Amino acid sequence: MSRPPDDPAYPVLAGTAADLDELDALLVECRACPRLVAWREHVGEVRRASFRTETYWARPVPGFGDPAARIVVVGLAPAAHGANRTGRMFTGDRSGDFLFAAMHRTGLASRPTSVSADDGLTLTGIRVTAPVRCAPPGNAPTPTERRTCGPWLARELELVAPDVAVVLGAFGWQALLTTLAEQGWDVPRPRPRFAHGAEVRLAGPAGRDLTLLGCFHVSQQNTFTGRLTEPMLDAVLLRARELAAAAAGRT
Repeated sequence: MSRPPDDPAYPVLAGTAADLDELDALLVECRACPRLVAWREHVGEVRRASFRTETYWARPVPGFGDPAARIVVVGLAPAAHGANRTGRMFTGDRSGDFLFAAMHRTGLASRPTSVSADDGLTLTGIRVTAPVRCAPPGNAPTPTERRTCGPWLARELELVAPDVAVVLGAFGWQALLTTLAEQGWDVPRPRPRFAHGAEVRLAGPAGRDLTLLGCFHVSQQNTFTGRLTEPMLDAVLLRARELAAAAAGRT
């Protein structure tokens, strides 16, 4: 099966990827959503003044981290001047600084900062990803864009087979639940509501399970105001580690 990258159905090729490398190679060529393509490339050309000498990635952003992770962290979409610039999820902005520092404190990251795709950072037992892979205008992808992008996340979850998903924010929570439902997961109706510390276990295809943990987003709006503190984020990550260890013990 072959489709041009600008075909709205191009993301269905995700299901043909035999491994994460093949999945990422397909993903970075995707141009299925015209509005997102135009925005990510516009941002990469105009650039923020503080990054005016840099070459922006300005393409879809793959997941990053341990290919055998039992924990995934799920955001919503790449930041225009963060991952859209660096080419790595949650890398190059204040949100990422807060997240990776917490991963380092809880023994999941080799260093507390993530500044570029070649900075040497490694993750152990955890991976970061998103339902939408291109930076959207106003940080707000449309339902159609999220739906179009869904196969990339679905195949990534199949290949990685995590036990726990730490979901950042209400928008990411709803996007992930919708994507999982569309990909055959048993998502209850009414759908579980987002809350910081919420914990929901879902049954998926082929007898798989995934526990969702809600966490306020690591946005500056939340971290600067104290709505999300370092101890709060650490507690969620430590709970994720506990659940992942328990799941490993059952297999």
